[in-house]
Amino acid sequence: MKKQAFKVLAKINRLILPSFSKKGLDISKASKFQLAIVGWRAFVTINSLN
Repeated sequence: MKKQAFKVLAKINRLILPSFSKKGLDISKASKFQLAIVGWRAFVTINSLN
């Protein structure tokens, strides 16, 4: 059940949140908000794969 919920969240993230890797974001120059988005996407992706 938990894994399925994270899979749905991952699909929503792909549709709504921006992809910073495609934009070439430099992590050292990223704002706190951008870092929070990167962290959230990583958290959801890791939990959907486990």
